[in-house]
Amino acid sequence: MEDATKLPKTLLEAIKYYSNLDVATMTLSAIRWPNGVECPRCHSKEKHSYLTTRRIWKCRSCRKQFSPKVGTIFEDSPLGLDKWLTAAWMLSGDKNGISSYELHRGLGVTQTTAWFMLHRIRLAMQTGTFAKMKGHVEADETFIGGKARNMHKHLREEKITGTGPVGKTIVLGLLERKGHVRVKVTSTRKKKPIQEFVKEHVELGSNLYSDALKSYEGLDSEFAHQVIDHAEKYVEGQVHTNGLENFWSLFKRCINGTYISVEPFHLFRYLDEETFRYNERKDENGDAGRFEHVLRNTCGRRLTYKELTGKTEKPEA
Repeated sequence: MEDATKLPKTLLEAIKYYSNLDVATMTLSAIRWPNGVECPRCHSKEKHSYLTTRRIWKCRSCRKQFSPKVGTIFEDSPLGLDKWLTAAWMLSGDKNGISSYELHRGLGVTQTTAWFMLHRIRLAMQTGTFAKMKGHVEADETFIGGKARNMHKHLREEKITGTGPVGKTIVLGLLERKGHVRVKVTSTRKKKPIQEFVKEHVELGSNLYSDALKSYEGLDSEFAHQVIDHAEKYVEGQVHTNGLENFWSLFKRCINGTYISVEPFHLFRYLDEETFRYNERKDENGDAGRFEHVLRNTCGRRLTYKELTGKTEKPEA
């Protein structure tokens, strides 16, 4: 059998490599259980029986059968890991994302299945940390939504009830220069939610740069806050929000060019996807490193179709 711990470097190599289901199974197992196979139910690390014909293990402690899919985003999926790992490679490495229609044609699955697969992979791209941003941090917000001139008349009358951002979804963002970005979907640009977001994620005393939105007023007492008024100029020395504007540009290009239309209900998942790729853009192993990062985050995460489509409430942790 091929060395399952040696990951491919390109998409073509990945497709060939994971077409062997034994290799795909052992790859996921090696990443999930680097210290040896562990039963996901009773957590026993005793020697397990491996059933080669079904590519599953049988635990000698609890007598249950399991595969590396159990307890991950892949659980209960009838699709083989050859399709799942190829999809994860493509989504984690493609700068502008990949549509469900493109994935459905490429993998030979239905468009609905491809859409569900992509959202489950986006869940594995969702990363969080308790560490706060520090140094030089940019703060900004943007609006996501269709342009009035591109809408049919009846939709324009229904959705566009005012000027500017009316009818669009607001996204707050923070960028640590030469570091990571963090974003959040919100319902308002008022002072309280914006300042709570900044204080939650930025270390006190850091250099904070924002535009002239009045909601940022009052942060001077806790941060070295400097403002750039975009009505006058966009850069004054180190005072600018161009790094975050660049991220917004990448995200909107992804939405407009690949996904075309995104419901506000699902917007945070697409933000998780773009944030992951942006934050991992300098991974020393490139696409292979980002792919492995996604696989490491698949464990302990589940997303059902009912939950995804809003037909059931997500159970409390």
